[in-house]
Amino acid sequence: MSTATIMSVCNNDCSDCCDGTSDKSENCRKITTTVLEPCVPLPLSDEVLDDILPKAKDYALLHGAGMRYKASYDQDTLQMAPFFLLPSAFPRREFERVVKLQPLINVLMHKIAHNHEFLENCLKKTVKVDDFTGRLWKIYTTVREEGMAQWVSLGMFRCDYLYSVPSQSAQQVEINTIASSFGALSSRIVLMHRYVLGELRRPDLLPHLPENNALSGLCSGMVLAWEAYKCPKSVILFVIEDVTYNICDQRFHEFEIRRQRPELHVIRRNLTQISQTGQLTDDKRLIIDGDEVAVVYFRAGYEPGHYHSEAEWEARLTIERSRAIKSPSIQCHLAGTKKVQQEIARPGILKKFLPDSEAELVSNLFTGLYTLDLGAEGDAAIRMATEDPERFVLKPQREGGGNNFYGDEIRTVLEKMKDSSEREAYILMDRIRPPVQHNYLVRPHESVKLVEVVSELGIFGVVLGTDKEITINTYSGHMLRTKPSSVNEGGVAAGLGALDSVFLFD
Repeated sequence: MSTATIMSVCNNDCSDCCDGTSDKSENCRKITTTVLEPCVPLPLSDEVLDDILPKAKDYALLHGAGMRYKASYDQDTLQMAPFFLLPSAFPRREFERVVKLQPLINVLMHKIAHNHEFLENCLKKTVKVDDFTGRLWKIYTTVREEGMAQWVSLGMFRCDYLYSVPSQSAQQVEINTIASSFGALSSRIVLMHRYVLGELRRPDLLPHLPENNALSGLCSGMVLAWEAYKCPKSVILFVIEDVTYNICDQRFHEFEIRRQRPELHVIRRNLTQISQTGQLTDDKRLIIDGDEVAVVYFRAGYEPGHYHSEAEWEARLTIERSRAIKSPSIQCHLAGTKKVQQEIARPGILKKFLPDSEAELVSNLFTGLYTLDLGAEGDAAIRMATEDPERFVLKPQREGGGNNFYGDEIRTVLEKMKDSSEREAYILMDRIRPPVQHNYLVRPHESVKLVEVVSELGIFGVVLGTDKEITINTYSGHMLRTKPSSVNEGGVAAGLGALDSVFLFD
């Protein structure tokens, strides 16, 4: 498999005004587009498409690649999750590189979470202007001053990457430390793509699809944390949204935990329910409806909308005060904020947490990240962004997708807050320019479409330990989300992106 490159030529000396990926001035125009070849020749004939499409849909549905949708929510009904008919191309060299580096990322984030001075220096301005981060910080400082009841923490991370055409390497989009989803459904989609390639009479292509054990890897982390708690009758608590649309991904985690340890029970509660029935014993054991909780797995709690009132904030504080092992702990949640990720990209910072050789390897994953703090450095970043907003992404301290600003929106937002401390709630990141390719987008109740797409790779990692010792540190699978190239953000649950799997090429 090869790539085809279509390039317009810039006749100017662009070294000072252009990064090779976007317009920088009226005197400089350079656009580079790399088009990856699909795994099989496209378009498929109508006859082949009519045959394979219902088979793929049935395979996805019958193997649990389903969701519930806001527009037509029914607790008794599942619909097919959006997916791409074929696996999408990703360079083998870069896939293997980020897989190999995931244990280093695990160690880095674990150490950052347990370094109070660094967290405080990173977030001291942000917590004053961003109410949500400020509330999380207040919980952290409260339990720290009271004395942590549980120093063991479970990190289940997902590092997201885009392959960058200009650098010819995978570059990190973000690190997710809370509610890293789609470990289960991504494992299902890989199996569906193996089936599809077989039905297309191309079993020779199957070695290009790497195994994906994300579900078993993540659940193994929770089981090991439960064992570390050393209470055989205790349970694992999933903290969930009021209404769960991505139900299959969550339930498959429960089912896999039961498969690994038949005697282990999982209970599901939202923050409101925990506020009503959760309590702490004198020795800080967390009790929910009579069950002692060993491990808390947050699939909610990462955005302001999950906290309807002070009751939900009190529930989060109760959890953090407890002896239960959290994924993530409050300090690990804070370590995943955009501001911390921007600060660790500063020269020399990684060497505070990793040996020099490892720090260099991790630093090569970063694209440009810039502070917007009041001062000369932040002013320079704002000038860059307002002069050429297409080169950047503006990010607030939020998770869950759909929160970032692009293009002219960046200029509008920054013009409004350039003289205000409000800007310190945001960071600026270079926009990564990925290659495009073509694939068939399959959505429920819509005709299949052959569209131009880009793909974002997620790498899962699990780390378990205290501030002094790490006992478990593993790469734990991967996922691929793909979206039309015309869409800025590709959330699957939002219907903008779709599930996919990796087709490796050399």
